[in-house]
Amino acid sequence: MNDVAERSTDTGSNAKIVYILYLISLVVGVTGIIGVVMAYVYKSDAPDWLKSHYQWQVRTFWIGFLYAIIGLVTLFILVGYLILLFNLLWFIVRCIKGLSALEKRQPMPEPTSWFF
Repeated sequence: MNDVAERSTDTGSNAKIVYILYLISLVVGVTGIIGVVMAYVYKSDAPDWLKSHYQWQVRTFWIGFLYAIIGLVTLFILVGYLILLFNLLWFIVRCIKGLSALEKRQPMPEPTSWFF
C-alpha cells in the first residue's frame, strides 16, 4: 500500500494521543512537551482534516505556555492567579473541543484561533 492510501485511512489516533497527553500534562507536566513534539512530527504527513487538529494542538501548547508565563510573572500583583485559572480552563476547553471534533472526524473550524 502506498503512502497516500495509508494517510487517507488515518483515523486520528495520534492526534487523540496528543490531546490526552495535554490533559495529563495538567498533572504531570512533561507530557505536554511530548504532545507538542508529536503534533509537529505528525502534522506534515496527515490528511487535511487532521492537519487542522495538529495546528490547533501546536497553538494550544504555545498560547497556553504564553498565558502561563504571563500568569506566573503577574502572581505578585495577584492578577496572576486569575490568569492562571483562565489558562487552565481555556486549555481544558480547547482539548475537549478538539477531542469532540476528532471523534466526529471533522476538521477544526478555526485552527489558528486564540479563543475556544
